[in-house]
Amino acid sequence: MTQPPAGGPTGPTDPLPAGPPVHPTSPAGPGPASASPGGYPPYPSPATPPRRRGGALAASIALAVVLLLCGGGGVVAFLTVRDAESGEGAQDPSVAVDDFLTAVYQERDAAKAARLVCTDARDQDKIRAKVAEVEQYVTAHQSPRFRWDTPKVDNETGDRATVTTTVTVTTADEKIADQDLRFTVIRTSGWWVCEVA
Repeated sequence: MTQPPAGGPTGPTDPLPAGPPVHPTSPAGPGPASASPGGYPPYPSPATPPRRRGGALAASIALAVVLLLCGGGGVVAFLTVRDAESGEGAQDPSVAVDDFLTAVYQERDAAKAARLVCTDARDQDKIRAKVAEVEQYVTAHQSPRFRWDTPKVDNETGDRATVTTTVTVTTADEKIADQDLRFTVIRTSGWWVCEVA
């Protein structure tokens, strides 16, 4: 065995590269070892907070739902008010009155009469009360018959008309009664009875 020469270099014969001192690396990777220069453990690097995409997405969806409900409700209300009297109105003011009188005096059908009245005056209780009054008259007298003259349009201006007629009731024992009626009829999507005087 040979001994190294005395006073000669001991160790690797390649010179060390110049630069910063090299710290030993941890087994996990190329970072500094668990001890920092000065003997204190290193501070952990601040963790970046996770992005909160869910909160903005939930807020956007909630806003879209609210707008849809408000807008949809407004559209439904508009269509309901606009079409409340569509398709069922009479083509003429006198026909509207004639249909109304038929529903009340001959058919005694409060529901049908209500469908011939404009929405502003559509009071189910008052219409039912009038039909009940006619029915009481029928039971109190001998075979009453109701008839009326063809309703006459007295005044028509734009979407409003005044129609008059006389309702006559005749009983089997030859009693006769007349009642003059004046109707205010309006046109929206057909003619509707709005007031009876």
